[in-house]
Amino acid sequence: MTSSKNIKLVVCFIIPLIILALPTSLIPLPELTVVQHRIIAIFVLAALLWIFEPVPVFATSLLIITLELVLISNQGVSAFITDTGPSPMGDLLPYTSIFGAFSSPIIMLFMGGFSLAIAASKFELDNNLARVLLKPFGKRIPMIMLGIMLITAVFSMFMSNTATTVMMLAIVGPIIATAPRTDLGMKGLVLAIPVAANTGGIGTPIGTPPNAIALQYIPEGQITFASWMAFGIPFVVIQLAIAWVILCKLYPSKTGILELKLSGCFQRSARAYIVYSTFALTILLWLSTAWHGMNSYVVAIIPLAIFTLTGVIGKEDLKLFNWDVLWLVAGGIAMGMALEKSGLASKIATSIDFTSLPTLAVIVVLSLICVVMANFMSNTATANLIMPIAAAVATSLNGLDGDAGITTLLIIVALSASLGMMLPVSTPPNALAYSTGFIETKDLIKVGGIIGATGLSLLYIAMMLFL
Repeated sequence: MTSSKNIKLVVCFIIPLIILALPTSLIPLPELTVVQHRIIAIFVLAALLWIFEPVPVFATSLLIITLELVLISNQGVSAFITDTGPSPMGDLLPYTSIFGAFSSPIIMLFMGGFSLAIAASKFELDNNLARVLLKPFGKRIPMIMLGIMLITAVFSMFMSNTATTVMMLAIVGPIIATAPRTDLGMKGLVLAIPVAANTGGIGTPIGTPPNAIALQYIPEGQITFASWMAFGIPFVVIQLAIAWVILCKLYPSKTGILELKLSGCFQRSARAYIVYSTFALTILLWLSTAWHGMNSYVVAIIPLAIFTLTGVIGKEDLKLFNWDVLWLVAGGIAMGMALEKSGLASKIATSIDFTSLPTLAVIVVLSLICVVMANFMSNTATANLIMPIAAAVATSLNGLDGDAGITTLLIIVALSASLGMMLPVSTPPNALAYSTGFIETKDLIKVGGIIGATGLSLLYIAMMLFL
């Protein structure tokens, strides 16, 4: 670990320790309990570690869960959970609820998505579909860019946007490498991939972690897989159209023509057909929850069972799951659960008189905070930090129309987290595109800033029309 990381690590721990050392009565929140005081310190520690990343983000999540178990659970260290001080201890959290973060339905949803992505990659369904779908777009660079964006966005709705970016860069990378470095059109093609991957994930609940985190706080029965897509897909389509026009204007091509090598064929083995049919069946079940009664989480475990039973996914393939993402999400769920069940989130929300502010202004401020944070840190970590606070704020606003209004606010916050894409560190697709050497940070700042602003504008217009 470098000295810079060591300094960051020390700072990240010193500030929460100072907060923890303060008398509970000095924290400017009414009737604060010792448990809530400790949760504030854990929250600040998590925020600092997720922002500065002196340790891996998944390690931060495991630390959150460990600290909660030791300091504020009913099975914590006796010396820490005995009520002896002047301030009330407050309700300790059941240790089973904290451990439950690892088996949350959200985690199962992601595991199902990972199984689909791994099976599709193993049997080249993703590459072959991409080749087939790119052929109709011809050889003109603007049309190829449009095809790349549409295909990348569609894949990002159902599989990791990181895996999608790797796949698409692998398809177009060798061809782009033969083009002149001075051709701005090549920059545009490379930029189109992370832009589409980041945007496409908005289209479904499993497309990106912030969506799934939002589902954790949305009132039961308010939204299904299909109803999410009913607003997510139109948003993605409009945003992609705007992004395509922007990229074509900012990065016009000199050559205008690009030869893509799109040879290849679909595998025809029995297991390949199992993958094709299971992929189609799962998507169909996700889209028709109102007909069969199973929610998205239950459907997600079906492909996992089919693939492991038929040998499509073996024990070596299970190691390819993005366990770091699952642990990161689990830590966020545990943090949110602690904030919510301890009453701290609602206490923070009600400590500010949001009722005196216009409802639209509150939503805009929350979404802007989300976008700014997501540009400098993981959008998943951003959603983990902001979502429980946003959920508590939503319940205190009189201007929201019941559960539907709360759902709208949380979705806007979730989508805002996905619009932070101005830096190489903002999202894995940005980092992958940057690593090709074709684009610079200034390209990402310019394109990510414009597209993020247009996305926020679309969200606010939709909000004013429907809220």
